[in-house]
Amino acid sequence: MASETTNSKYSILKIKTMKRNLYTALLLAATFPLPVITSAQDKVIDQIVAVVGANIILKSDIEGAYIQNQMQGVTSDGDMKCEILENLLIDKLLLAEAELDTTIEATPSQINQQLEGTIQRYIAYFGSEKAVEDYVKKPLALFKAEMQDQVKNQLLTQQMQNKIIKDVTVTPSEVRAHFKGLKEDEIPVLPTQYEYAQITIVPQIDIEEENRIKAKLREIKTRIESGTSFAAMAVLYSEDPSAKDGGELPFMGRAELDAAYAAAAFNLKPGKVSNVIKSDFGYHIIELVDKRGEKIKTRHIIMMPKVSPKALEQSAARLDSLANIIRKGDIPFDQAAAMFSYDKNSRNNGGISINPETLSSKYSIEDMDADVSKVITSLRINEISDPFKTIDENQRTIYKIIKLINKTEGHTANLQNDYQQLAQLYLASKKDKTLKDWVKKKQSETYIHIDETYLNCNFKFTNWIK
Repeated sequence: MASETTNSKYSILKIKTMKRNLYTALLLAATFPLPVITSAQDKVIDQIVAVVGANIILKSDIEGAYIQNQMQGVTSDGDMKCEILENLLIDKLLLAEAELDTTIEATPSQINQQLEGTIQRYIAYFGSEKAVEDYVKKPLALFKAEMQDQVKNQLLTQQMQNKIIKDVTVTPSEVRAHFKGLKEDEIPVLPTQYEYAQITIVPQIDIEEENRIKAKLREIKTRIESGTSFAAMAVLYSEDPSAKDGGELPFMGRAELDAAYAAAAFNLKPGKVSNVIKSDFGYHIIELVDKRGEKIKTRHIIMMPKVSPKALEQSAARLDSLANIIRKGDIPFDQAAAMFSYDKNSRNNGGISINPETLSSKYSIEDMDADVSKVITSLRINEISDPFKTIDENQRTIYKIIKLINKTEGHTANLQNDYQQLAQLYLASKKDKTLKDWVKKKQSETYIHIDETYLNCNFKFTNWIK
C-alpha cells in the first residue's frame, strides 16, 4: 500500500510491488482470491486477528493473501503481512458501508461470472482441475461453494469503492498545472507500453455434447411440468451459485441479463417454464417467478457443455495454420481478424485490442491478461505469436494469436507525448486521496479492534489502534 505522503504519488506504475496506491491496491485485491487450506493447524490459523464493525478478519485471511502474493511475485520493502492486514481492514470498512447501502448488490449472475473466472485462473495456474483439487484438498464443486460468500463480498466492496470515487474527475488545465508543479524527481517514469492485435477462436462444442445437455434439460422440464419442484431440480442439476437458492435470481432488468436469457424470460407468464435456450454462458431452462414493471424475478437451471480435448487440438491447429498464412503475406492480419476472429470487440478494428482501463490501445505489462503478457515480451514488432490457450470474458476456453503492433520503451513522461497517461495518473492520485479521506472518516466512526500480535505494525493510517 502506498504511503500517505506525496512520495508515492505515482506508485500506480509499480503494481508488481506492495508500494501501490490505495485505489489501485484495492482494485487488484479482489481479482484472484486464494483459498484457505484446511489442515491440522486450522485452530491456530483461524484465530480472529481483527474486528471491524460486525466483520472479522482471520489469521487465515492474511496467510492466504501472503501465499497469493508469493505466487504472483509481489514483494514488499516493509512487513507484508501488516500491509495485507491494513488492506483487509479497509476492505471490511468498505464492506460494512456496502451492506448498509440499498443501491449496492451482488447478483447471482455476477457472483457466478466472477467465481468462474477465478476457478479458471486456478486451473490455468495449476494445470488441471485435479491439480486444483489436490491443492485445496477438496472437490472443486465444494471449493466453489465455499468461495461464494468471499466472491460476493469482493463484488460489494468493489461497488462501494467505485461509488466513493465515481465523481472524481480531472480537467486538462488541472493536469497541465499539476505536471508543471512537479519537481524533477517527481516526474513519473512511464513503463514500457505495448500495442497488439489479436485473433481468437472458440473451440467448437461437439454436437453430441450439446445434444446431451439439451436432452437433459428437456427431460428436467418435463419432470417439472409433471409436478416436480423447479427449485428442487435446480439444486440437483444447475451449474450456478444460485442452485443453492433453487435457481432463483433477484429482480433484474433486461440490461442486467444475457440478451438471449432476457428475450426468453420476458416472454414467459408467471409459473411457466421456457424451452431450452442458449446464452453466452451455457444452456438454460427458465421459470418466471414474478414481474414488476420492467424487472423480472426468475429461476433457472443452467448446464454448460464441456469442450473435448480433440476440439481443443483442432482449434489450436486451425489457428496455427491461419497464422502461417498471414506470415506468408497471403492475407493481412487485420483482414484475417475481420473474417475469422471470434472476439467481437476487436475483429472490426483490425484485431487491435483496447485496454478497458484506459480505453486506449496501449498496455503496460501489468495491464495485460497474464497469458498475453507471457507471450508478448518475446515478440518483435509485427511478429505473430504461436497460438496459446487462455480464458475470455465469458469464461470460455479459447485460443489466441497476437501480433505486436508497437512497443514504446519506458521513459520520463512529458506533456507533449504522454498527456493521456499523465491525466490517468493524476486522476488515479485524486481518487486515491478521495478514498483515503473516506477511510480516515470511517475509522473514527467504526468499532475497530486489532489483536495484540499486530499492534506493532507500522500502519499507513494511524487510527486503526484506538
